Amino acid sequence: MSHSSVQHPCVRDPRSLHGLLSLVIPCHNEESVIESTHARLIAVLPKAGMEFEIIYIDDGSRDKTLWRLEAIASKDPRVAILELARNFGQQAAMSAGLAHARGDAVVIIDADLQDPPEVIPEMVRLWQSGVDVAYGRRRSRDGETRFKLITASLFHRLFACLVPHPIPVDTGDFKLLDRAVVDAVCALPEKRRYLRGLVPWTGFRHEPVWYDRNARLAGVTKYNARRLLLLAADALIISSDVPMRLTWVASVSLGIVGLIAATTALISTNTATPTEASAGVSLAALVAVVGFLGAIQTAAVAIVGEYVVRTYREAQSRPTWVVRRTINVRQSPLQASDSRAA
Repeated sequence: MSHSSVQHPCVRDPRSLHGLLSLVIPCHNEESVIESTHARLIAVLPKAGMEFEIIYIDDGSRDKTLWRLEAIASKDPRVAILELARNFGQQAAMSAGLAHARGDAVVIIDADLQDPPEVIPEMVRLWQSGVDVAYGRRRSRDGETRFKLITASLFHRLFACLVPHPIPVDTGDFKLLDRAVVDAVCALPEKRRYLRGLVPWTGFRHEPVWYDRNARLAGVTKYNARRLLLLAADALIISSDVPMRLTWVASVSLGIVGLIAATTALISTNTATPTEASAGVSLAALVAVVGFLGAIQTAAVAIVGEYVVRTYREAQSRPTWVVRRTINVRQSPLQASDSRAA
């Protein structure tokens, strides 16, 4: 046995001693639900048997979300607030929360109460048993249309097939991460982030916690069809190089189609009258080949362009988020190590 694998009996084990639990909650225009969310969290979290902190990230809200959060933080020192300088998006807001979380375990949960906080104690028990990532897996999803359910299910399975590492399906961002996983994710250098792909990429031991997803308590979803499509495109292009390779498949397919069309045109020329051959099948075959060629070339250029744009964004090395102000935020282990290194 190597020396590094031996644990000294006096070394603190945060899982056996319960440690500190951090909650990371991104918020964008959640004034109608945020107080109910906090009340429900405060009622549930003591059942986890850990000290806890709650980090709310205001992601450029334009309603009274920040005002309500400030009122909550003024009464509860366990509440910390990150106010971002503008709306940077949910993935950036969650990443900002992870970077500031101090916990031995960190739970990511949305503010809309679709993911029930009552599941958190079960996640903590899994973590204390040795699981590094306890992720919520949905049995059902209330309050959503059949179209949304079908498209979400198809996307999750397509994404899992295209990504070169195991990805759990029927999951969202609701999960518990061990401190080691949080540090590994925060250390990744990419600026454009998709946590549902990054967390599984790090490895570690993952286990599901099954639950029924509720309808929103109040307000409306922030993800319309356009934003969902953009998120899906980001997820695929950031996490997989399969779309790029599909252009080669399309090229080969186009060559086969062209060969079949040319063969069909040749046979038609030999078996039909000259007028039929020149005005009928041959013209249709030519149009088909040209159409396929144009479509494949355009798609290939677009896919390459998407990768080039994202490479350019990474090369710019702009921060993923900008914090305008903090309330009750204490230094996290990650920030402490950064300051020591500096």
